[in-house]
Amino acid sequence: MNATMSGDGKAPVRLGVLGCADIAWRRTLPAAVDNPALELVAVASRAQAKAERFAERFGCEAVTGYERLLERDDLDAVYVPLPVALRREWVTRALTRGLHVLSEKPLTTDHAGALELSELALRHRRVLRENFAFPHHSQQRRVRELLDSGTIGRPRCFSSEFGVPQRPDDDIRYDPDLGGSALLDVGVYPLRIAQYFLGAQLEVRGAVLHHHPATGVDIGGAVLLADPHGAAAQLSFGIGVQYRNSYTLWGTRGTLSVDRAFTPPESLRPVVRVQKAEGAEDVVLEADHQFGNALGAFASAIASGEDVGAPASVLELAGLVDEVRRVAEEGAGR
Repeated sequence: MNATMSGDGKAPVRLGVLGCADIAWRRTLPAAVDNPALELVAVASRAQAKAERFAERFGCEAVTGYERLLERDDLDAVYVPLPVALRREWVTRALTRGLHVLSEKPLTTDHAGALELSELALRHRRVLRENFAFPHHSQQRRVRELLDSGTIGRPRCFSSEFGVPQRPDDDIRYDPDLGGSALLDVGVYPLRIAQYFLGAQLEVRGAVLHHHPATGVDIGGAVLLADPHGAAAQLSFGIGVQYRNSYTLWGTRGTLSVDRAFTPPESLRPVVRVQKAEGAEDVVLEADHQFGNALGAFASAIASGEDVGAPASVLELAGLVDEVRRVAEEGAGR
């Protein structure tokens, strides 16, 4: 397959896909085919019909079997939207084949796995990224600018929620063998954005996880965090609840609130609500394409050849997830 040149004169990153997940169909691959820095080459599934369905829509080749895709010599990188319990194996295989990797989030089920993959990526000098798109949306940058300018004074409390409605009984989120877990599926979003605004030195002061009576996987929970500067974070998440994804920063002089914090459509003009003693103001922002931005950042890291390995945030989040589990288990055992 002959690659066309991207707008900056460089050959696009040739991308393969391991798995036909819903997030790939709805969000990631539409952004990938629209990005001139990427060339979508092939999509692999264990089911031929599923791979062909994706290939027909996105104009690429269908491959049956993940290993067959990794054996190709016309790829620079792979995107891995497999269930979280399968990512460690297939990200390992991809990195050892010399491929850069964009993995769905979180990278693995625990810190040990994330550390192993991060070190492997460094040894092979390959880019390894989690597909968290929301940090790449300009609304987060604008909120940080408002914070840094002292709009609400010193932040004292951060709260965030992410919950989704009930899923079918056979959904992978309820399957312990595939890493089913509300903490790993939706809970990582509030945890990650708390780190984004409050920093990496967050300590888990309390945690509760609610478990499915039949499968045993956690289907919801809440976390209390504290940073070294006296700020606290109250986070909640769940599967089988009314859809909600938002955050609020409460400071000494006011609050900043954002709805559609994690999943704003590219056509949406986000609103940051600023509330202070003298009144409230809605700051309307420009629409932005967070998945397009995230994929562009991945391609740029590959093109530069300098930013290899995984960002520190990958290991920081994995460590925080482990700690949430530990504190929740200790509390449940009292």
